[in-house]
Amino acid sequence: MLSSDVLDTLFYKARTHNGWQDRDVETALLHKAWDLTVMGPTSANCEPMRITFIKSAEAKQRLKPALSAGNLEKTMAAPVTAIIAHDMEFYEKLPQLFPHADARSWFAGNEAAISATAFRNGTLQAGYFIMALRAVGLDCGAMSGFDNAKVDAEFFDGTPIKSNFLLNIGYGDSSKLFDRSPRLGFDDGAEIL
Repeated sequence: MLSSDVLDTLFYKARTHNGWQDRDVETALLHKAWDLTVMGPTSANCEPMRITFIKSAEAKQRLKPALSAGNLEKTMAAPVTAIIAHDMEFYEKLPQLFPHADARSWFAGNEAAISATAFRNGTLQAGYFIMALRAVGLDCGAMSGFDNAKVDAEFFDGTPIKSNFLLNIGYGDSSKLFDRSPRLGFDDGAEIL
């Protein structure tokens, strides 16, 4: 089992941040979090998640019109905002990522399988990414309060990439945290048959 300190970093003391310290996020940390993330399992190693890191003032202005009012201030203040997305043509990389079978043929032309696999596995990878960010010493706050169509038109027009959610990244300002919300106990959310 991992040490108590590691479990605290990843789970027990980790929080969803809404306020940010005025500290830059080094690009090397984003690379390290990516490298950790891609080690997590996905169906046929499909790795459909794609991330666009919004860091410059110009990029933030491009993102701004798509944000809901409740997410505007914290997103503009965050050192980095990641657009967590998935590639609807992820299967084109399967000859490289899953070379021991013709996995591309399982998806090409099968829109239902493409859609379900891209969304499911991209979201799974996003969960890994949150844990990876915590592991490298960063804080984050996930958000779904934005206009996906606007984000897709602004950042992914003409590509097979579709946005899923936004993730603010940086060094959290703990003075702006809400009290931790309750969590379900094992018996309320799980069963053993």
